[in-house]
Amino acid sequence: MKKGFLDRNNFFKGIDQIENKEYDVKLPIFYYDNTAMSAIYLASTRKVRKYLPSPDMHPVEMFPGRCLMVFSAFEYRSTDIDPYNEFSIASVISFRKRAIPGLTSMIYMLKNDFSAFIHHLPVTAERPRKGGVEIAGYPKFIADITFSRENGWTTCTVAENGQRILTLRGRKTGTSRGRITKYNTYTVKNGIPLKANLYINPIQYRQTIGLGSAKLEIGSGHGICTELKDMSLSRWPVLYQYIPSYEAILFNSKNIIDD
Repeated sequence: MKKGFLDRNNFFKGIDQIENKEYDVKLPIFYYDNTAMSAIYLASTRKVRKYLPSPDMHPVEMFPGRCLMVFSAFEYRSTDIDPYNEFSIASVISFRKRAIPGLTSMIYMLKNDFSAFIHHLPVTAERPRKGGVEIAGYPKFIADITFSRENGWTTCTVAENGQRILTLRGRKTGTSRGRITKYNTYTVKNGIPLKANLYINPIQYRQTIGLGSAKLEIGSGHGICTELKDMSLSRWPVLYQYIPSYEAILFNSKNIIDD
């Protein structure tokens, strides 16, 4: 599927869904009404690399020694697998082909076509957790993911068993229609790298330079907190994306050899 074949005004048209009765899901999964915000931070390439499960996964660097980590909060209000919240912690990567500092990230942005390895993916419901883990190897676990809105800011807090993992705050900004974007998401299941394609149709969208538009606060005591603090994240994000309304299509994961 190429972005050019997708109709922004009738996004789900022409996409055949196949029912998986074991997991009570239709694939690909349609996300009809959603909100998201993402903050992209710089991190130590050397330290992020040790958390990547395959030597074919290469961190994409803004400049030598500093790569890109993406923190994204999602509210899925209407989907084929019921409403739920989700939070993604991912590193921007290239697969097999080594990334060129600065250039690879620029090409990704020009094409609106990104590749990322998902390190952690907490969710608020068992149905998306079970299917995501067992079908596609997504690193999902049940967590409390809450949103609040006050004074022009959206705050998302992620906690597990009462222990806060992180809080992401993002500014509410003016929006316009965005371009269809493709994300190549990489996971690992039973030691085998898998890839899935996610297409997003931003109905309301704004991207801004990060300073002052978003803030990530990492908790303490949780294993994910320790991992994130080890990555030497930048104090401020380099980029912030605010998407109060969008549609999405998530295709089933497949073996890399079938890419």
